[in-house]
Amino acid sequence: MRYKDLEVWRRSVALSVEVYRELSGLNDFGFRDQMTRSGLSVPSNSAEGYERESNKELIRFLYIAKGSCGELHTQTIIGMKIGYLKQDMATKWQQETKEISAMLGGLIKKRKAFSGAR
Repeated sequence: MRYKDLEVWRRSVALSVEVYRELSGLNDFGFRDQMTRSGLSVPSNSAEGYERESNKELIRFLYIAKGSCGELHTQTIIGMKIGYLKQDMATKWQQETKEISAMLGGLIKKRKAFSGAR
């Protein structure tokens, strides 16, 4: 299976695009950069893991993607609390990061079972 065939990759790409578009006018460059980087990291690390030739490397990169997803989830909460994000957008992103994280967790579990890893 190729990474572009994965729903989790497609959804994380779409979320990253939304984050970039929504924050394009934000003047807090540090916050904007951190959020866009964590959003970009999710599909990028998923793709990199699938392009590696070993299951062990794939699992490692899926864990990195999952961590970045948690980072983005946290940043949406903070962004809403400090008034950078509208509540409806932040809530939507929080739900999407929660679902993407669960999907990544499922992939990790499946790949670990495939390889017999713990």
